[in-house]
Amino acid sequence: MVITAKQEALVVNSWNEMKDDAPTFALKFFLRLFEIIPAAEKRFSFLRDSSLPLEKNPKLKAHAMGVFVMTCEAATQLRKTGKVDVGANTSVKHLASIHFKNGIADVHFEVLKFALLETIKEAVPYLWSEELKEAWSESYDHLVAAIKNEM
Repeated sequence: MVITAKQEALVVNSWNEMKDDAPTFALKFFLRLFEIIPAAEKRFSFLRDSSLPLEKNPKLKAHAMGVFVMTCEAATQLRKTGKVDVGANTSVKHLASIHFKNGIADVHFEVLKFALLETIKEAVPYLWSEELKEAWSESYDHLVAAIKNEM
């Protein structure tokens, strides 16, 4: 799997359209996950003991934003280096160990992908197309593959 220059441009351009409201869209992205798989909420240690409503949980907001940004950045990283790097504050190996420890399975990654794509479709309906869907899918798939390879 290789991401094309056009796919990278589609991801980056749509991200630029969303980024002013990215925290809102990122939260919607994870709330959609919990609508589809309510039990997924229990897989997040920072949610298990929280009495805050999901919409107000700062840790959920930060986590959701991080996943959104990493997926977008994966497209650019793939074009530049041919691999996904999740950043200076963590590593793919660390992410993999957390996902493994929390029992994250293929179905969770697939539902999260669905939630991501639906959120992007809602965020930028005027840009939405099969090409945009495929570009974000490729970027997400590469990020998930990097995590799974370390699991």
